[in-house]
Amino acid sequence: MTSTIGIIGSGNIGSALARAFTAAGHRVVIANSRGPATLAPLVGELGELASAGTVEQAAQAGDLVVVTIPLGAVTGIPSALLDGRIVIDTNNYYPARDGHIAELDDESLTTAEYVARHFAGATVVKAFNHIPALHIAEHAQAAGTPDRRALMVYGEDAGAVERVSALIDQIGFDAVTGGGLAESWRIQRDTPGYGPRFTAAELAEKLTQARRYRDQ
Repeated sequence: MTSTIGIIGSGNIGSALARAFTAAGHRVVIANSRGPATLAPLVGELGELASAGTVEQAAQAGDLVVVTIPLGAVTGIPSALLDGRIVIDTNNYYPARDGHIAELDDESLTTAEYVARHFAGATVVKAFNHIPALHIAEHAQAAGTPDRRALMVYGEDAGAVERVSALIDQIGFDAVTGGGLAESWRIQRDTPGYGPRFTAAELAEKLTQARRYRDQ
């Protein structure tokens, strides 16, 4: 079923997801901090299913919105802008890039919980944070393919998790649900499951090997 997906962020992951979503038949409205005109080459590449917009237009294009910008910039988006939306949070915390965030440094929040706290009126689902952008196209395979790559999905709302999981399957990956947002630390940067290609069974094993930063 065709839907319209907003994408806030046109970097490597945002652009790769825009390609994957349009290839699967979805419309996308993509935005960045520099304005719609700067997205003309990408939109031209993607074709008639893609359009460029402002952050506000991408946020309101449909009920599913990807936020894929540096984590330190997330709080620069007005929190109410995404009220009522399912927000796919792809972010990872890199203090050298994002600045130090106390709740992430002491691990009292996961990155997804941090994003969800800001967008309190939205339903946040964590996904696409542990796959390199190039692999979104290179590793995609049809459902049922042996040894298909798996991607994690975390969220509090079962319906939103199911919706995002179906989208992941549609663009070429097995979706593995990992529980609530508090558990999403198991697939954050520098954990065993972060980055490489793993099947669902392999990824599940990597999650059991994950350790908090404070315990490493």
